[in-house]
Amino acid sequence: MNVGVNHFVALSGVLFAIGGFGVVARRNLIGVLMSAQVMLSAGVLALGAFARFGYRGTHPLGGGAFALFAVVSGLAEVAVGASLLLLLHRRRDTLQADDLDDLRG
Repeated sequence: MNVGVNHFVALSGVLFAIGGFGVVARRNLIGVLMSAQVMLSAGVLALGAFARFGYRGTHPLGGGAFALFAVVSGLAEVAVGASLLLLLHRRRDTLQADDLDDLRG
């Protein structure tokens, strides 16, 4: 069986859909952050596949650079998100999204 770019793009779409469902369905903010990371990983997988296999005969080298940038920005997202979740837990003693209503008027 020959694995091509279509297989990677299909896997990327499935991962993105699972992550999107997790963002919408989760109530715990840690679960929402993990689901957002799954969505970011799906994008990195698609970029890496296009950089490796190309698209319609072209092999863009920018896909690998964009994937590296996405991984680095994902690490920054985790660092900032984890610090915000730690601050929320210290102030409110909960990480449930329904209990955080500071901006409600």
